[in-house]
Amino acid sequence: MALSSITAFWAVSILLVLTPGAEWAYAISAGLRHRSVLPAVGGMLSGHLLATALVAAGLAAAISRSPLVLAALTATGAAYLVWLGVSTLTQEAPHPADLASGPVTEESTWSRQLVKGLGVSGLNPKVFLLFLALLPQFVQPQQPASVPVQIAALGILHVATCAVVYIAVAVGAKRVLRARPRAAMVVTRISGVVMVAMGVFLLVEQVLHA
Repeated sequence: MALSSITAFWAVSILLVLTPGAEWAYAISAGLRHRSVLPAVGGMLSGHLLATALVAAGLAAAISRSPLVLAALTATGAAYLVWLGVSTLTQEAPHPADLASGPVTEESTWSRQLVKGLGVSGLNPKVFLLFLALLPQFVQPQQPASVPVQIAALGILHVATCAVVYIAVAVGAKRVLRARPRAAMVVTRISGVVMVAMGVFLLVEQVLHA
């Protein structure tokens, strides 16, 4: 692939990853509530790898052409985001002294955090459609590498960008907000609201386009 195409894609990828949304909200929540942010971030990255694999295999295109499948995926992802946001809002807020003194007690296993992260990104149909619309634009069929290989390479570059940004967000929340316990509690609540709002938005959008 030409370096210019890779650079152009990376610039778009960075802009998309730096846009706050449900994944940022989950990363912040994980940073405040868990000793390690790697399981939560790893789960979200797995969702992006899944989207890359589906686009490279051509399955995402088939999904986007099936209104019923896409509607079911949208509803499932939206419901999951609402559930995760409500869970964040209804969890007992950690005491300011606990936040200031050290990591919050683990409330779930690593595998459970990973699955939650996978749900945040993997069940979001917007991720599949975004990859479907974005990745092919930077593929060069005349290059020696096949189209699926080029898509996979660009997808991995995007996932690497996500890894750097989401880890920075989660670790930043852990280090900065722990020094401001009350602000940390407010941010946790805002994270829950963001996830609920995005889930409701997806549901409403689906109903309006039904």
